[in-house]
Amino acid sequence: MNGTVDPGAADAADPGPGPAASAAGPTPTPTLDVDRSDPAYRAWLAEAVRKVQADANRSADTHLLRFPLPEEWGIDLYLKDESTHPTGSLKHRLARSLFLHGLCNGWIRPEAPVVEASSGSTAVSEAYFAGLIGVPFVAVMPRTTSREKTRLIEFHGGRCHYVDDPRKMYAEAALLAERSGGHYMDQFTYAERATDWRGNNNIAESVYSQLRRERHPVPAWIVATAGTGGTSATIARYVRYMQHDTRICVADPEYSCFFDGWRNGDPTATGERGSRIEGIGRPRMEPSFMPGVIDRMMKVPDAASIAAVRALEQAIGRRAGGSTGTGLWSALKIVAEMAGNGSKGSVVTLLCDPGERYLDTYYSDAWLAEQGLDIGPYAAAIAAFLATGHWPD
Repeated sequence: MNGTVDPGAADAADPGPGPAASAAGPTPTPTLDVDRSDPAYRAWLAEAVRKVQADANRSADTHLLRFPLPEEWGIDLYLKDESTHPTGSLKHRLARSLFLHGLCNGWIRPEAPVVEASSGSTAVSEAYFAGLIGVPFVAVMPRTTSREKTRLIEFHGGRCHYVDDPRKMYAEAALLAERSGGHYMDQFTYAERATDWRGNNNIAESVYSQLRRERHPVPAWIVATAGTGGTSATIARYVRYMQHDTRICVADPEYSCFFDGWRNGDPTATGERGSRIEGIGRPRMEPSFMPGVIDRMMKVPDAASIAAVRALEQAIGRRAGGSTGTGLWSALKIVAEMAGNGSKGSVVTLLCDPGERYLDTYYSDAWLAEQGLDIGPYAAAIAAFLATGHWPD
């Protein structure tokens, strides 16, 4: 495809050290006074932490799926299937870490609500953990969030509070927490801090453990997508800590400022609208997004993301959300580069959440037409690559 059809060609390698994505972040919203030496509170806290840690023992590991490629290429492509978590998405890991972080810092207390700004999947997972420890939960989210996600938040006992402008989620969530005496979780600030990136069966450690007996046990590339930026930060830090020869690529959707901010070393970069690919892409550079640990970024058109998840269903019989498609599109382009220069090795990306949450959007031809999205050229490019081993020009 030529440049006019394939804006996904926007891509860049590491521009070198740049400024941090943001300042240290806001001070956590204070909760109503509680006597933290009170035996009743200490007992509640110990039980809450136990319940969250028990969930980790039950659900921390997830499957690593192979995407079928011709054996003779000598390249293996895997998807880490995070949709098998109890709340059905990659955000289950983040929510668990955020709750342990908030509990152990004394920010979450009995009966006080937890409030979060979220485009959906994090809120589903946080609603689950709030229900697990018995505290109220409120999700501040765009009115365009999929109906299935709002149903799941309510299923787990949470309440949805809508905003028309996604850029106003943060302030609205902080205000609700202040008014209720609750805690604003603020995933966009604390995602990279709450996760234990050195190990403890985090997503990176799990991937390397599962690849141990594969023919290419150390992946050449791991491709992630960014909503908070916490997952890419965790994987990249772990890779450096363990001294693996793996590079990190972050795939960014069409209406997101992360690519431009990273490429230009601009922590003040902003976007004009919210992302159509739920769960990833942001209108501002988030504090948890860490440009300095990323080797490469790709800008992926929304139509390419959707074509990729439909190709995934044809390849392995599994539906996934749009963020999976964003990462898969970039992973396939990296595989094409490797095949083109004769490199052997493995590439890993993420299956972030199930496609059943998006039947009325990414899997709806009517929605695509309404959005003016033509996935045909991108679907054709993927099909041609898988058939010939060459990415169309």
